[in-house]
Amino acid sequence: MAMPAHPPDTVSAYLAQLRRALKGAPAGLISDALADCEDHLNNEISQNPELSETQILASVVETYGTPEEIAEEYRDMESTISTPFPKAEPADERRFGFFNVVSDPRTYGALLYMLLSLATGIFYFTWVVTGLSLTIGFAVLIIGIPFALLFIASVRVLSYVEGRIVEALLGVRMPRRPPAEPSTDQGLWTKIKEAFSDVRTWSSLFYMLLMLPLGVTYFVMGVVGLALSLGVVGGSIYSLITGEAHIQIQDAPYLEHMLHTAPGLIVFALAGILLFFVVLHVARAVGWVHGKIAEGLLVRL
Repeated sequence: MAMPAHPPDTVSAYLAQLRRALKGAPAGLISDALADCEDHLNNEISQNPELSETQILASVVETYGTPEEIAEEYRDMESTISTPFPKAEPADERRFGFFNVVSDPRTYGALLYMLLSLATGIFYFTWVVTGLSLTIGFAVLIIGIPFALLFIASVRVLSYVEGRIVEALLGVRMPRRPPAEPSTDQGLWTKIKEAFSDVRTWSSLFYMLLMLPLGVTYFVMGVVGLALSLGVVGGSIYSLITGEAHIQIQDAPYLEHMLHTAPGLIVFALAGILLFFVVLHVARAVGWVHGKIAEGLLVRL
């Protein structure tokens, strides 16, 4: 690959070119690539204190590769790594259409995420509210600043864990590198400035607060949808077997009459099955939307 017209002479310039070269790639991949390269470049600088940053970058470009070459390597490496949810074949999508959702593993991952989101949403919300309250309360004490830094570090760890859950269940590429440890040679005020100036610190906090209403909504949608669809199917079939109506509908005489006839019960059973597929489609849509929310608020670029 040809050398870029303006080879980077600083770490920030190298990372900026790498980010541009990875444009269009998943945000999680870009985040990992930037973090890997930044660690490598900073390590080279620390091991060669007698050389200027420009000299080190020139050597790195020659041995490690240009940002464009590194971007291509990351894309190739990503394509060889198996994803939790392989992309469905277009032919299968056309063949099964609406009912193809039942064979899509992303559907069940999203449905499981919806059912788990109530517990995770309550935990994240409680953690953030408690942490912020204690941080504000300790602000006037000598332990206020260390506690605030510790709380922010815990938020970053929880964001990483949530990202792994999102990738495992929703199939969205999230960062696979654990949060980087702060450099020991950084001063306290530098650490404080970096912690509070990082926009992802605040977006991660917002995400965790947002997870409570989202978690409640997802959980209710999942439980009510599954209970209603499976209940209608099971009740209709059981009524057909026993010859007695086990489903009651108030203030709807026509539907109530259908529940006492075999054709009506068959219609209700088919409606319940159709509703089950609708619930699966809703779960897959929720998974896609929430994946975008997580990618936008949790991934650091």
